[in-house]
Amino acid sequence: MATTNPIPRFPAGFLWGVSTSAHQIEGAADAREPSVWDAFTAEPGRVRDGSTAAVACDHVHRHREDVALLAGLGVDAYRFSVSWPRVRTPGGLDFYDRLVDDLCAAGVRPVPTLFHWDLPADLDWLERSTAERFAEYAGEVAGRLGDRVAKWITLNEPAEHTLLGHALGVHAPGRELLFDALPVAHHQLLAHGLAVRALRASGAGDIGIANSHGPTWPASPDRADVEAAGFYDLLLNRLFADPLLLGRYPEGIDGLLPGDAGADLEVIAEPLDWYGVNYYAPTRVGAPRGTETDFGGVRMPAGLPFSVREIEGYPVTDFGWPVVPGALTELLTDFRARYGDRLPPVVITENGCSYEGLDDQDRIAYLDGHVRALHRALEAGVDVRGYFVWSLLDNFEWAEGYTRRFGLVHVDFETLRRTPKASYGWFREVLRAQRG
Repeated sequence: MATTNPIPRFPAGFLWGVSTSAHQIEGAADAREPSVWDAFTAEPGRVRDGSTAAVACDHVHRHREDVALLAGLGVDAYRFSVSWPRVRTPGGLDFYDRLVDDLCAAGVRPVPTLFHWDLPADLDWLERSTAERFAEYAGEVAGRLGDRVAKWITLNEPAEHTLLGHALGVHAPGRELLFDALPVAHHQLLAHGLAVRALRASGAGDIGIANSHGPTWPASPDRADVEAAGFYDLLLNRLFADPLLLGRYPEGIDGLLPGDAGADLEVIAEPLDWYGVNYYAPTRVGAPRGTETDFGGVRMPAGLPFSVREIEGYPVTDFGWPVVPGALTELLTDFRARYGDRLPPVVITENGCSYEGLDDQDRIAYLDGHVRALHRALEAGVDVRGYFVWSLLDNFEWAEGYTRRFGLVHVDFETLRRTPKASYGWFREVLRAQRG
């Protein structure tokens, strides 16, 4: 349960918000081009409950109701994503024009993410040209919305899109390439750098990325476990942070990337105004066990040079993820030690949990603990500028379909009725206290 002690006061100007993504909430699939996720969910057995995001929360038609929920919550900002397949449809940007206008009228800052996994179905991140197409798209969106949008995010979680979608095949586009998927990582990072340049050329500023990170804990002090954990950390953390912040790939990964990868690092390392971190849980990793394992619903093949182990002694979410608020403090202080002055100001662009029920006290306890952990990181010297809860609404949770609920607002997926949960009221009171 959450403590009754008040949340410590964050600095003036600290940005409080909530996040969503286009494919997970928008619906109106007939008014956009298909994405890789449409093709993926059409294949039997790909989604736990056999569902699709064709309707989802029907946000395209009900966005004014959702903006009213944002205004009632009292957040400073709303992080949403722009659907590249929708923008490629004639008139597709009109929806985002209306959404941004309504957010501004409600006093909520729009913070768009340009790519949140819904790649147009005719494009492929294995192809370098996709990065160039993405930069063109970024410039188009900035040209339309930039007069009202002052904060931008290029990509969301390129690590998960690479590893879950292209290496392990449990997300769209469903490939099982293992380490042959790493060109996908490079081309997304290149797309990010090219998009930063395109945004700035359009007059946009305050640009960041939303990378997923978490501490990697060795299963034991044994050398084999420590080395396996180090390699996992390289894949999930350093592969996606080092090029952006240090202008180089970590040693040990070079041979798995395209031959021209080194020549792109100057573009990839375009200076960022801030660095976004999506945090959910730490990971415990040991030496390979030689057998296939299941981790949080993800099938981990036997041939990997590590094995993911259960973290014991902590409560877990409905997803089975351990609840470890202190690991957020650990992550951020370790990042500050690793990258030093190369680390820009940090914004937590996602943090949340899956629980059922309207009286979601477990979610309140989760968020309470993580906000306090974030404050401890700030006290330890990490320049933290904002915090976004995932998510405003229950939504289409990718390969889990509608079986997992991350929202502060409950959505009945038959009637589409929105009902604020207890956690919505808790967060609203936290924000009022921060401004009191």
